[in-house]
Amino acid sequence: MRKIIFCPVLAIVIASATVLTGISSHFIINPSPVLASLQPKQNVSLAITFNDFNNHKGKSLLDSAIDKLRSNHPNLNINVKYVETSDRIPGTHGTHDQLLKAIANGTSIDVVTIDQIWLGEFAQKGYMTDLTNRTTSWGKLSDFYGTNLGGMTYNHRIYGIWAWTDVRGIWYWKDLLNKAGVDPNSLKTWGGYIESARKLNSILRPQGIEGVNLAAADQSSDVWYPYLWMLGGQILTYKNGHPFPAYNSSAGVKAMEFIKAQIDAGIKPQNKWLGGKEFANRNFSVMIDGSWMPSWIPKQEFSDIGFIPMFPVPSGINQTSTMMGGWEFGIPKTSTHKDLAWELIKIMLEPDVLSPWIATQGLIPTQISIGQGPGTYAEQLRKSIPFFDEMVSMIPHGQARPSVPEYPAIAQHIRQAIDEVSYGLKDPKQALQDAAAKSAKVLGW
Repeated sequence: MRKIIFCPVLAIVIASATVLTGISSHFIINPSPVLASLQPKQNVSLAITFNDFNNHKGKSLLDSAIDKLRSNHPNLNINVKYVETSDRIPGTHGTHDQLLKAIANGTSIDVVTIDQIWLGEFAQKGYMTDLTNRTTSWGKLSDFYGTNLGGMTYNHRIYGIWAWTDVRGIWYWKDLLNKAGVDPNSLKTWGGYIESARKLNSILRPQGIEGVNLAAADQSSDVWYPYLWMLGGQILTYKNGHPFPAYNSSAGVKAMEFIKAQIDAGIKPQNKWLGGKEFANRNFSVMIDGSWMPSWIPKQEFSDIGFIPMFPVPSGINQTSTMMGGWEFGIPKTSTHKDLAWELIKIMLEPDVLSPWIATQGLIPTQISIGQGPGTYAEQLRKSIPFFDEMVSMIPHGQARPSVPEYPAIAQHIRQAIDEVSYGLKDPKQALQDAAAKSAKVLGW
């Protein structure tokens, strides 16, 4: 019988060879933590774009999430390349065009924010990663408001996660309404809104202050849609599964007639939109605009303004509506680290990460757990954002613009129709019929 002689030195050599070759690794049960710590970290570089990087201070949100991602992967040396894109950078063509060009050219980008109205275009071009299966495993979609959840899809597949939103309602200066003897509640119906505008103009216009703001610029369609929706109309319908313009319906004509009624009452259309700054400067007594309005107003003046969480309705029996915008996180097809990118997105969407950032930016959450209830997150936002509860109350009545690639062109057709009515070039029905004909052609009919 052959004897087996145990040699400690030989055992060490065999064990070391096992680690290096990867053969029969079961021989080592507890590798030395010292040896493990000496293993070099794998370098990973994530490219991330964030719209209006400086203005939205997106870096603070991303930095918090990156720190957490790194702690989840101690074996990785995760570096981040922040790619700034902004419509305000001189010499550029805007975030939309920059992203399209970069992805089309094969530029590796791991995480992007895209406007909700761009989702259909980017997805249709094959530029975005389908997140449907990932979100199913994630199991968090039930926490999103229904409107926001619907705005994440294209062709019934999820391509983006709507991270934050905005709503629009009626803002007014209390002292200016008092001076004209206008009760804010009168602004809630179409007839009361127009009559209030007449009163305000008669008293305040001699002082250079307009009664109400009527958008006839880039934002005009966004302010018109809620009138269409509250009457049961829609921007698009579907015929044989293909989108077709529906905004020229009887509901659309009636909504456009309200625009004309305002013009007939002496309300001046405004061909320039300053994002609400014109209201903050007290150039207008009343303005229908977004939840970002308080960002223009010094905190000490908040008590001087009022907010009504609705659009004027034809009568008291109509349900109001509002339009919701916002940005979505997505993963371009060109990403080389899709699993890490998805993990980073999930971290940024965690309430304890996202909620403090939303509080500093004055944005509206898309997750129910952040927006409602007596919990820590909602309470934090109530303290930071004026009229927070009122604005959140509008979310169930809000709608999103259609996620189709042709939407930007359709919106331009509608804006042109609003301008034609505002400046007396066409009546509401004709303006909408002409616009719908152009939209139908763009949609391939």
